[in-house]
This record gives sequence, structure tokens and C-alpha cells, in this order.
Amino acid sequence: MSDTATRIRAILAQHAKLAKDASTLSDDADLYQAGMSSHASVNVMLALEGAFDIEFPDHMLTRSVFSSVSAIRSAVEELTGA
Repeated sequence: MSDTATRIRAILAQHAKLAKDASTLSDDADLYQAGMSSHASVNVMLALEGAFDIEFPDHMLTRSVFSSVSAIRSAVEELTGA
């Protein structure tokens, strides 16, 4: 697992209020089905911005960008140039 994915899972564990342990979810598991609410996704977004020193542009503020670990990782990597 990449360092980015590990950091994302730690943020999810702290902010997403998932019904399941974030470390046990597959990279493609639907985080909303796992219990993340829209409100929690905002907290996740803010935590990601702080942790990775990024800012999500308006066009990325969609449900699909925050729907899974792999979707979040793709967005973070796009914004950090990783």
C-alpha cells in the first residue's frame, strides 16, 4: 500500500465516521456505503487539505472524488503532482 493511501486511510479513520475500520476496506470500496455522510466527507476533505497541503478546486468537490480510497488518492496525486 502506498504512503498516500496509508495517510488517506488514517484520515478516514479519524474523520469519516465509517461503520467499518478504514484499514479493512478495499481501495475501491464505496465510502458512502460504508457509512460516510456528506457532512463527514467535508471533514475528510478539510483534513486531506491540511495533511497534504493542497486545496481541492471547485470542480473536484463532487461525491465521486471522495467515494473511495482510490478516488481520493487519484485526486490527491493530481493536486500534489505525485
